[in-house]
Amino acid sequence: MKNKLFSLASSIALVASLVPIQPIAATGNGAPSGAHYNLNIIGVPKNKTADMTGSSGHRIFVKLDGNTRILLQEGAEYQVIDANGTDGTASFQLPNPDPNNDGVTEYSVYARALGKPGGKATMNTCATGAGDDGVFGTADDEKICSLLVLELERSKGKSTFENVSKYLLYVYADIDEDGDVERVPLFDDALQGYLWDYDNNGLKLVQLRFYPESTTVPDPSEI
Repeated sequence: MKNKLFSLASSIALVASLVPIQPIAATGNGAPSGAHYNLNIIGVPKNKTADMTGSSGHRIFVKLDGNTRILLQEGAEYQVIDANGTDGTASFQLPNPDPNNDGVTEYSVYARALGKPGGKATMNTCATGAGDDGVFGTADDEKICSLLVLELERSKGKSTFENVSKYLLYVYADIDEDGDVERVPLFDDALQGYLWDYDNNGLKLVQLRFYPESTTVPDPSEI
């Protein structure tokens, strides 16, 4: 009887060793599993007339064709402040992603394009630099945009999420014009007026998901 039990146990162990271990952190759509904040960026053909300031929700309406600036403000929680971007600007609150600028985020952003195939859009993280005089709020202030531009396209077939933290949580640019690229996270004092510059060409829906997990982004020297 003992020999039979030993044989059965050995067989089970052998089968178990041949079964591949599946990762538990990923889902079938490319995003991690677990709790997250979801934000939908919805492209619409006509301007919204309703006042959506303070309407919260988990969506921002943008132009189906054209440019919308999504103004970013720092806060402890994710929150839509102004959902109507069809007039050219919307606003969204989110936490500081990297207070120490060590390249390891405190949360991660994933994105995917949905809707009718063929639509495209770009998202670029931008901010205002202090200009040559180093003082904000003067005439020589300039708009500075990241060298990393997120390109979104709704192709045919299944749409999957991609980790886009380096695109949407940082500005990679030569801030001080010394010839070297710097990495500036959202809400760092080196810049002001952070925003996402959303340029839409027929893309009806972008889903953004914010997960409480870290991402290590590239060093500026790697850009």
